[in-house]
Amino acid sequence: MARALLALLIVVMTVEPVIAGAEDDARTVFERFVAAQNAHDASAVGELLWDSPNFLWITRGTAIRGRQPALARFQALYQGTWLLEPMLSELTVTLLGEGVAEIYVPIVFTIGAPGQNAQKARFLMNQVLVRTPSGRKIASILPIPAPPP
Repeated sequence: MARALLALLIVVMTVEPVIAGAEDDARTVFERFVAAQNAHDASAVGELLWDSPNFLWITRGTAIRGRQPALARFQALYQGTWLLEPMLSELTVTLLGEGVAEIYVPIVFTIGAPGQNAQKARFLMNQVLVRTPSGRKIASILPIPAPPP
C-alpha cells in the first residue's frame, strides 16, 4: 500500500509541472502574438501562426483560412490603427488534450482605417494553439464581440 501511495505521489508531482509548463508556454505564445500585432510585425506574427490550410481566423463575420491569407489581411489592417490590449489578469489557458491548448481573454481592439478615427471595441478572444515540431502555434483566432464592461 505504501508503495502504491508513493508511486501516486511521484506521478502527481511529475504531472503538475508538465501542466504548468504547457500553460506557461501557451501564455507566452499569446503574449508574443500581442507584441507582434502591436508592432505591426507581420513576419513575427507569421512565425506564431500554424502553417496549415486549416488555420482559421474569423474576422468581421468572415472566415479566413490559411496562414498566408491571414497575414495578407493583417498587413492590410496594419496600414491603419491596429492595437490589442488584452486583460492579461483574466487570461485563462485550458489544456484540451495532448499538445492542444485554448486561450481565453477579454481584449480591447483599437481599430481604424488609414486616415480615419480609430474606434475601441471589446472582444472575448479565443485561440486554439497546437504543438508542432517547431513549437506551439496558433491554429485558430476567434474574437467574439462583447459589450463594454
